[in-house]
Amino acid sequence: MKKGKGIQHEIFVKKALFTGIIILVYLIGRSLPLFGMDVSVEKIEDIDVQLLLLQTVNGDRYQNSIFTLGVFPYMIASLVMQIVVATLSSDKKSRVSQVGLNRLSLNVMLIIAIIQAIYKVGNLSFRYTDENLFIAKIVVVIQMVAGAFIILWMSDRNSKYGIGGQTTLIYINILDSLTSAIQGNPFAKTIIPIVISIVIMVVVIIMENAEKRIPVQRVSIHSIYADKNYMAIKLNPIGVMPVMFCSAVFMLLQIFASFLGFIFPNSEAIIWLNENMALSHLLGVIVYIGVLYFLTIAMALVFINPKDLTEQFLKSGDSIVNLHAGQDTKKYLRKQVLSMSIFSSTIMSICILIPMLLERFDVISGSLAILPSSFMLLAGIFYNLYQEVITIRNYDEYKPFI
Repeated sequence: MKKGKGIQHEIFVKKALFTGIIILVYLIGRSLPLFGMDVSVEKIEDIDVQLLLLQTVNGDRYQNSIFTLGVFPYMIASLVMQIVVATLSSDKKSRVSQVGLNRLSLNVMLIIAIIQAIYKVGNLSFRYTDENLFIAKIVVVIQMVAGAFIILWMSDRNSKYGIGGQTTLIYINILDSLTSAIQGNPFAKTIIPIVISIVIMVVVIIMENAEKRIPVQRVSIHSIYADKNYMAIKLNPIGVMPVMFCSAVFMLLQIFASFLGFIFPNSEAIIWLNENMALSHLLGVIVYIGVLYFLTIAMALVFINPKDLTEQFLKSGDSIVNLHAGQDTKKYLRKQVLSMSIFSSTIMSICILIPMLLERFDVISGSLAILPSSFMLLAGIFYNLYQEVITIRNYDEYKPFI
C-alpha cells in the first residue's frame, strides 16, 4: 500500500508541476506585445461587464499580445465540429476517423483565427507610418494566428500530462477578470455582488451533484441488483460549458455585425445594430441570453443524444422500465433532456441577468457585474477539477481481495 501511495503522490506532483509550467508560459505569452504595437495608447479607462466577460475567452484585456485571440478560434471550431458530427447517422459516425475530424477542426480553426485576427488589427494602434503599416499588420495577423495554435497545443498537452484539461487556461482568465473587477472598488460596493456570487456557487454545485435516475432493465443482470439499474442524467446536463461557449459565440456575432457595417456603411439599421450589440445595451443582453438558451439545449441534445441512446438500447436488448424500445424511448429521452436543459439554461440565465440588471439600475458598478457570472464558471470548473484531483489521488487505492 505504501508503494501504491508513493506512485499516486508522484503522479499528482508531476501533473501539477506540468500544469504550473503551462500556466507560466501562458502568462508570459500574454505579456509579449505584438510586432509594431504602440503599447502606450493601449489603455482601458472604463472596465465594464462585457470587457471582463469576454476576457474569459480572450484572456488579454488590452488586446495587444501574441495570445490576444485566446481560446476563441478553438471554441468556435469545436462547436462547429460538434454540430457537424451531431447531424451524422451512427453508421456515418463509425466510418469517420478521429484523425480526419481533428484535421477538419484545425482547418476550421485556422479560418476563424484569420478572420478574427484581421478584425482585431483594425482596432490596434501601430507606431509605423503608412509605408510600413501594411507589412506590420500582416506580421501581426500571423502572430495572432500562431498564438492561437500555441494555446491549443498547450491545452492539449495539459489535457494529457497535466491537471484541469483544456479549461485550465480559461480558469486563469476568469481569475484575472475577477481581480480586474474587484480592483478599484471599495469593499462596501462588493458586498451585494459577493453575496449573489456565493448563492450562485451553491446553486451550481447542487445542480452538478443532482441527477435524475431513469430505471433501466438490463438483460444481462438477473441478480438482486436487477432492480437497482438506472441511467443517470444530471440536472445540469453539461455543466457551465455553454456559458463559456456563449461568450465566444456572442463575440462572433459582434464580428459579423461589424462585417455588415463594413459592407453597408450607410445603413442606419446596421449602424444601430453595431451600437447596441453590447452587453451594456438591452439588445446585447437579449441576444446573449438567447444564445445561452440555444447553446445549452443544443449541446445537451448533442452530448446526450436520445437517438444514439435509443440505438444502444436496441443493440444491447436493454430498455427503460415500462417503455417500448424504439420511438417511445427516443421521445421519452428527448423530453427528459429538453426539460432539464431548459431548466438549467433558465437558472444560468437568471444568474447572469440579475447582475446585469443591477448594473443598469446603478445598484452595482459595471466591473462588479461580472462577479456572479465568473463565480458560476469558477464553481463549475473547480468542481470538475476537484473530481479529477480526487481520481488521481485515489489511484491504486483499492486493496487486493485475492
